[in-house]
Order: sequence, then structure tokens, then C-alpha cells
Amino acid sequence: MNEIIENVKEYYGKVLDGTKDLKTKACCCGSALPKQVKEALALIDDEIVTHYYGCGSPIPDLLDGMTVLDLGCGTGRDVYVAAKLVGEKGHVIGVDMTQEQLDIALRHAEAQYKRFGYKSSNVTFKKGYIEDLKSLGLADNSVDVVISNCVINLSPYKEEVFKEIWRVLKPGGELYFSDVFTDRRIPAALYADPVLHGECISGAMYYEDFRRLLRKAGFMDFVYMNIRDFDLGNEEITQKVGFAHFSERTVRAFKLPDLEDACEDYGQVAIYNGTIPNHPHGYDFDMYNHFVTGKPMLVSGNLASMLEETRFASAFTVYGDRSVHYGAFGVAPAATKTDSDSDGGCC
Repeated sequence: MNEIIENVKEYYGKVLDGTKDLKTKACCCGSALPKQVKEALALIDDEIVTHYYGCGSPIPDLLDGMTVLDLGCGTGRDVYVAAKLVGEKGHVIGVDMTQEQLDIALRHAEAQYKRFGYKSSNVTFKKGYIEDLKSLGLADNSVDVVISNCVINLSPYKEEVFKEIWRVLKPGGELYFSDVFTDRRIPAALYADPVLHGECISGAMYYEDFRRLLRKAGFMDFVYMNIRDFDLGNEEITQKVGFAHFSERTVRAFKLPDLEDACEDYGQVAIYNGTIPNHPHGYDFDMYNHFVTGKPMLVSGNLASMLEETRFASAFTVYGDRSVHYGAFGVAPAATKTDSDSDGGCC
């Protein structure tokens, strides 16, 4: 396992010298970017952007004033985007184990906060391992939002990663990350291949194992923001792992200990108030739940908790409680989703 970590350091510190050196399409952003992310990206220095190896856009809404933690921050692209969105009163912490990546992030720190019009920097970079955040001084219940972009797959200690995320999140805090997933477990013989691992292929999580890991850490339910299938784009690598199907997924999960392991019906109703910036007419809380501003919508007990016990509480009005149970909560899009039938997105 330690050899795998050293191989990943080598791959991202010395083998790759920018996005152009990637051998597959796994670590390439293919998700549509929200308006506020696009605007922030326009202010990010070129060197940071050209050394970006993410696969999605794990930057959620309502970050103003928040403390955000980016796991596997690399050269800091998402850190600096989040730094713009949290504002001067917010703070963003980036953690990475590869010095060469952090060197790029650090040398742009002053230029970035001045470009944002801030009086001082609101970011901190820490060199270390995402499996051991305690050694970096990250306290229990200290972070509002944890983000990560195509990095958790690289860790050989995923169970520890999710446990650490649960530990550092404040009650009601959010894990929002993009990563590569697969429809089956990758054989051990391929797992240690430095190129396959570095390209986010052999460490990709089988989505049912991912669900189990989340629950073990404390996250009883989660939702998918999007699922994007992709072709590896490399014939040689496809010959090795073409038996598996890969997808990029963005996941939303909250530190809410009272969530149930299935979506239950308590007759609750939620109304979106239309107050989230850039979403005046409606809001997609996940890929299955679209709220029209002002329109009552039946929601499961878990989704009701996600809306009224998190930073989204001011944007939604929830009616009802859990005093009467009406059975399992069924939503057609979730029941007919194509590839996993896992609990993610069932709310």
C-alpha cells in the first residue's frame, strides 16, 4: 500500500507535467460548470489550470463564509475557485501529499488573493495525507464542506479517508466530491499498476463498495449530482481493463447521524424559496430531485433532513415531521436508474 502511495507521488510529481500528459480521459473534466465556477476560473492563473487533473466540478452552492477543505488539492485550482466563492470571511484548506503540486499552488497565493480583491489570503495549504487529517491539525467538527476532485480513488486506504471526512465535518456539514467509479471490482493484479493507478483507473471505486464504505464511516445515505459515462480513449489501457465500465460521478452526502439507510415516507413536503444565487426559478438538489420555486414537492424523510438540518435550511421550507410513517418512499427516476440500483440518489 505504501508503494502505491509513493507511485502516485511520483506520477503526479514527476511523470506528469500538465493535463496534456494524461494517457486517458478519466482525469479530464467533462461536467458542465456552474456560472459562478466559470467566473471564478477566469481569475485563476494559467499555470494552476494547466496542471489540473480533476474529473468533475465538485464545488457546491452556498459557500459564502464557509470553511472548505479540499482533499488532494494538487496545484490548487479548486482551492482558489472555492476561495473566491467563500469570500474574505471564509477559509479554504488544501491538502496534498505531492510537493511539486503544492509548490505551484503556493507560488500563486499572493497573486490570487490580490486578483480577488482581498486584503489577505484566505487559503492554507498543508502537505500530508488525506487518510490522516488529524496529524495536520484538522480538529473534529471544524469544517463546513469537504470537496475532492478525482483523488479518493488514488488512496489505498479509502475507509480511513471517509472516516476522517466524517470526523472533521461539522454536524450538518457536507461531503461533495467527484471521482471515477466502476461497475465491478478491479482485480488485484491490476491494482498496483502505476500507470493504471495514476490515471484513476485501477483505484476506481466499485459503486456498491463505495456505498458500504460511506455507511461504515457514518454517512447512511447520499445522492448523486450527476453520472457521466466515458471512454478511456487509450487502446492499450482498454486492452487491460476493458472488461469494466467506468463513469465519473459527483456525490453529495451530509453529516446527519439520524438519516436512515433507506428513503422512508413521512408525508413531508418541501418548497424551494428561490433564494440560492443563480437559481431563481428552480433548483436541482441532485440528479433526481428538481424543485420548482414555490411549488410544494413530496420528499423522503432523509431528503427533508438534508434540506432543513444543513446550510440549505434558509433556501427551503419543509412541512411535516417523522411522527407518522407511510412506508417506503418511491420516486420513479430513482427506481428506474440504469446502472446500479444502489441507495445513492434514492431520496
